[in-house]
Amino acid sequence: MFYAISWFLSFMLLALWSLACWGVHAVTVWAVGSAGALAGGTAAMDAVLLPEWIKVWIPPQLAEEFGAMIASVGPVVQAALETVPALSGAVSVLAWVIWGLGALALMALAVGAHVLIAVLQRRKASPAALGTAGVR
Repeated sequence: MFYAISWFLSFMLLALWSLACWGVHAVTVWAVGSAGALAGGTAAMDAVLLPEWIKVWIPPQLAEEFGAMIASVGPVVQAALETVPALSGAVSVLAWVIWGLGALALMALAVGAHVLIAVLQRRKASPAALGTAGVR
């Protein structure tokens, strides 16, 4: 009974791990694929400026410095955004590697739980067997 419960839980964790990896992969590929659309020039960088609700909470000098910092980093960000769509293939390979390592770890834990259950059942059955063997 304990074996079935441990393996059921292990396979459920593997299914949840697979679903989580698939979801993160799908979102990442979508984000990487659409990153080129943000490389449309200075119009995209102007959209990254501070929202109005944050400007209420910070001093005006800090808001100006933050805007100047974003404007100075703009060309670097634009160059990075232009190269990001080429990385979508690497994202898929990385997702498979991460999923595989996680799946191996979950299966190792499942086998460890199986062995632990076997050892505990053997230890539990051992005193009873010794008690009946010594009565003869």
